Amino acid sequence: MQKTTANHGIKSREKSPSPRVLLVGYNGANNTGSEARLLAIIEDIRSLLGSQVEITVPTLNEENLRRYLDEEDHLHIAPIPSIFFFAIDKLVKQHDLVLLVEGSCYMDTWTSALLWAFLWATHSAHRQKKPCVAYAVDSGELSSLNSWLVKMEASKTDLIITRTRHAMERLQKIGVTAPITSTADCAFTFQEEPEDHDFLNKILPQPSNGVVGLAVVDFSLWPVVIRPWGRKENLYKWPYYFSRSNERKKEHQRLVEGWANMADQIIEKNGKNVALICMEELDQPLAEDIHEKMKNKYKCRIISSGKYNASQMTSMLCKLDLLVTSRYHSAVLSLRARVPQIAVGHDPRLTSLYQDLHLYSDYFIRHDAPNLWEDLARKVSLLLGNNDLQKDILDKGLQEQVSLSQKNQIILQEFLQRKGML
Repeated sequence: MQKTTANHGIKSREKSPSPRVLLVGYNGANNTGSEARLLAIIEDIRSLLGSQVEITVPTLNEENLRRYLDEEDHLHIAPIPSIFFFAIDKLVKQHDLVLLVEGSCYMDTWTSALLWAFLWATHSAHRQKKPCVAYAVDSGELSSLNSWLVKMEASKTDLIITRTRHAMERLQKIGVTAPITSTADCAFTFQEEPEDHDFLNKILPQPSNGVVGLAVVDFSLWPVVIRPWGRKENLYKWPYYFSRSNERKKEHQRLVEGWANMADQIIEKNGKNVALICMEELDQPLAEDIHEKMKNKYKCRIISSGKYNASQMTSMLCKLDLLVTSRYHSAVLSLRARVPQIAVGHDPRLTSLYQDLHLYSDYFIRHDAPNLWEDLARKVSLLLGNNDLQKDILDKGLQEQVSLSQKNQIILQEFLQRKGML
């Protein structure tokens, strides 16, 4: 794709009769899952509305977004400020269709501010009588206030497509009255580039004994809180700061020690190399602390979305012998290669996916389980000792999830036809 110069606006209606689509999501965060979703959704829109459709992607971090999204004549990047209400309202006014494209849409696990951005986009679209669709999104934990806000504002959405049945049921349970249907995540249809097929061998010159991937998350950082000032080292992007406390620091250290010991066991007992996988750049400080704590550093490599794009990360995930993940999209993107996997989960996203894949009862462990590391070690040894143990489950799960994911475009097409946009 050919990049353009600084062109942050969109063409006027006179110059461009094509529909104008606004994609509101967690764009520009160096997050592999969000990147794969965004690229897959752009392909869905273009396949339905043609290559001339005007698409705008707002972002809090323009520099990061431009790492993997090239601006073109009909594809625009729109930087917005941290205090986003006016900017989103203005962008909604300029467009004909609003799509909420962030997977973690209706939850406050990470920060209430992210949730409020999506609800505000819906509120603005409803007020301006612009059609709004939540496109293959998830729901999760919510405070009492945010649960009420979701009930009020998400109900104004013209259509909500959730990526799991459980997400749909959670929204219905809190009283959301918008039309809701469930499918699967858009990333199941994401395609890596052919030149990245052998990516793991390029970054790990001698992976002859195989590689186990550990996709780690620092649960102690969340949620991000909103405050006018704070310590510089805790700043995400003003006015958003990571949570810090003595107990959270202890939790971080427990994660470092647990993952470092697990990585060393995999290397020493199973003879495998280890990849510490950062599906979001924010995972990298934890991965670096784990790597520093390990005894067998030379057989471990940090692979981060801060350096590699979604195509490269997906190719790497598909070449693993085993994945142990706390990240939803590493499970999704590795499934196409039927990579055996175990989840160490902390929110409903992985829980719901593993329930849909029928992996939950045997291969899901809560991050705060009392015997987490012992249980994990047993499951790792079990799967490394029998590569085909999950084969039938993964085959069936992949077929079901890809089939459901392909329905996203069909459902959107039917919606656009009803709205007279096709």
